Amino acid sequence: MIRKIWHILWRDLRVSIRDFMALYIMVFPIIFALAINAFTPSINDTTINLALIEGDSPAQAEFYRQFAKVELFPDLGEVQRRVEKRDNIIGIVPDGAGYYLLTQGDESEESVEYAKLLKSFYDLEIDIADANAEIIEFGRTVPPIKKMLTNLAVLLTATLGGMLIAFNIVEEKSDRTLKAIQVTTISRRQFIVGKSLIGILVPIVGGILILLITGFGDVNIGQSLLLIFALSLLSMLIGFVEGIRNDDIMSAAAGVKLIFLPLIASVIAFELLAVKWQRFFYWSPFYWAYKGTDAVLSNSASWPDILIYTGIIVVITAAVYLIVSPKIRKGLE
Repeated sequence: MIRKIWHILWRDLRVSIRDFMALYIMVFPIIFALAINAFTPSINDTTINLALIEGDSPAQAEFYRQFAKVELFPDLGEVQRRVEKRDNIIGIVPDGAGYYLLTQGDESEESVEYAKLLKSFYDLEIDIADANAEIIEFGRTVPPIKKMLTNLAVLLTATLGGMLIAFNIVEEKSDRTLKAIQVTTISRRQFIVGKSLIGILVPIVGGILILLITGFGDVNIGQSLLLIFALSLLSMLIGFVEGIRNDDIMSAAAGVKLIFLPLIASVIAFELLAVKWQRFFYWSPFYWAYKGTDAVLSNSASWPDILIYTGIIVVITAAVYLIVSPKIRKGLE
């Protein structure tokens, strides 16, 4: 039995590697994770960038590094060319006995005023130790935007797993092997399990890669994978329905993409709506998966909560199965 299931999985993997769209779905987690790292800053990154002449005043550059991101350049010309680029950076360059701020002109007023204050603090020899302010932390170690995008990427991998299943079933229909399987020793249950594995393994592996690449490797991966697995069951059902219902890959992909609507709606509801309005999205398994993964990424999740969220997803998936199972059985006859 296991050997037959393995053969089905191995065939699906070979077919997916040959198809560009399926291959793209398989490497999507890595691409998305790298994009998240590239375009989301650290929570401690400053919005103020300063350009100084290298060797002019090392003590001054070291002082500014406490409050801003400092870039050093060999001469005034290089500083000017850097300031003239499209991003916001302010130059602090010597002018006789003093210094002046070199700007492009489109910097925000707050950035310029902040640079002026830093220059004044350095001249007055004011340091962090002289401040009487108290820093209170709320436990956030990563920027919210990075956590949100990572959470969304993890959910998308589970959804795209259903698309892979749909593609492989369409491939079976194109090769006219779907009906031929009925006269082989492979049972319908073995066929369903074998076809489902790629739609479950890819999201699980992809979810682990996303967490590791984006720097969330220290979270409870077991809790996150439990949510991904539960959500993959729903995607698996949708993948079977769309694969049986359609005769080409593009139509199957379009059908599976419909589940992106409740996914995005659930994310928006959790991030933007007040708690009292979020109850209108309790029907969505994506809401519970996103809520659970958000707690996991924040290192505030408990196993009882994760088990409750997973149970809700499984119950909703079971309800969907009762609705779509006649179509699946009919399509496999």
